[in-house]
Amino acid sequence: MDRPPRVRSRLPDFLQSVRLKYVKLGYLYVVSRALIFLLVPLMLLVAAEIGRLGIDDIWKLWEHLQFNLVSVLACSGALVFAATLYFMSRPRPVYLVDFACYKPDDERKCSKATFMERSTLSGAFNDTTLEFQKKILERSGLGEDTYLPEAVMNVPPNPCMREARKEAEIVMFGAIDELLAKTGVKPKDIGVLVVNCSLFNPTPSLSAMIVNHYRMRGNITSLNLGGMGCSAGVISIDLAKDLLQVHTNTYALVVSMENITLNWYFGNERSMLVPNCLFRMGGAAILLSNKRSARRRAKYELVHTVRTHKGADEKCFQCVYQQEDDKGTVGVSLSRDLMAVAGDALKTNITTLGPLVLPLSEQIMFFFTLFARKVLKMKVRPYIPDFKLAFEHFCIHAGGRAVLDELEKNLQLSPWHMEPSRMTLYRWGNTSSSSLWYELAYCEAKGRIARGDRIWQIAFGSGFKCNSAVWRARKSLKPDQVKNAWSDFIDEFPVSLAHI
Repeated sequence: MDRPPRVRSRLPDFLQSVRLKYVKLGYLYVVSRALIFLLVPLMLLVAAEIGRLGIDDIWKLWEHLQFNLVSVLACSGALVFAATLYFMSRPRPVYLVDFACYKPDDERKCSKATFMERSTLSGAFNDTTLEFQKKILERSGLGEDTYLPEAVMNVPPNPCMREARKEAEIVMFGAIDELLAKTGVKPKDIGVLVVNCSLFNPTPSLSAMIVNHYRMRGNITSLNLGGMGCSAGVISIDLAKDLLQVHTNTYALVVSMENITLNWYFGNERSMLVPNCLFRMGGAAILLSNKRSARRRAKYELVHTVRTHKGADEKCFQCVYQQEDDKGTVGVSLSRDLMAVAGDALKTNITTLGPLVLPLSEQIMFFFTLFARKVLKMKVRPYIPDFKLAFEHFCIHAGGRAVLDELEKNLQLSPWHMEPSRMTLYRWGNTSSSSLWYELAYCEAKGRIARGDRIWQIAFGSGFKCNSAVWRARKSLKPDQVKNAWSDFIDEFPVSLAHI
């Protein structure tokens, strides 16, 4: 039990070996969308050609067609079918009106020294595992101002259902209250509600708690996602997007969070202690809409979502696994294969996303090199596409320092591109599915967002899953126009992480 978990500290070089089927999947997405949009210029060409005909030409055409009923019906049917197919297949634009990240009260702050003090006073850990937790904290990339719930910080700790509900309410309602105040939207105007929290799923559900607290309307479409890991935030966005294709002229509220109270591990199995050292209190609320009126004031427009699931593979399925240790204490165990599994999922997701976002020059170079290696069996170095040509901002899930280091190297990103993720990990810790929104809030508070900028959110989680969301900024955001969780101390960042 006292052996350290054999977890690989490096991601595999996931761009070295690419499977053609995932490249093919990406191009299938491109082709399917292109076929839809080709109908528009085709219909315009037909209309333009008809417009060029004179009165005599139209009269002759009518005389010809009135004796050929089959041709008239066939042409009319084809036009009606094409128009119907286009308007039914065209996705409704989904706008991100605004979002809010929860900032806990200062009394919930937990420095590294406080963390170790309370862990020692809890009496649950032996000297060896206390030293192990101290080493993990020192290498984690977390700073001194992250937050933990009251039940975990108490001496002795008192995790229970009442305290877990209390934490959930504080986080969810705090983020939603701020969001509703910023947007002026009334709770009864919201037609879709999606809540995700992996490890705490009470009855009634978290979504029901929100409906009850805000007295939302009775016909609201509400869903509660559980057990889906740190990438559940992107899954919730994708689900809300699909629901907004069906429910017209409405708002969708997405709430992403994790609950710490009932999921703190009080045992000595090292593979289960790492989450204690990384996960912290936090949450976010996001308001989406398909209303035409929302287009003008929305901050972003959703461009793509790409989801990858590796759960069919047993090794992937069990690499992040909630279970009991040999003493019967429940915790989340991290497999030694975690980094390899994460790398494979990332590789698949990126390979599928590439054809949708990369400029043509990068796709040609990538495809030519891939063809030479896979088909011609030539010994050439793989070409790594430059994703900096596709995106101006990167919001990579702040799961841990080691993962961020490897992604920076594999994707050839600069420290500036990684800054939102590293500063989020330092200031807030791993807040699970909401970390992507703290990162985007950092970009806004720094005044980095300009009209037309493309933002890539990418996260991974248990199952094993890797999911991406691509946004396009609809307006430039200056620091004095932004008020979010970072605003009060944004001038203190970035900080140097060399000492951590």
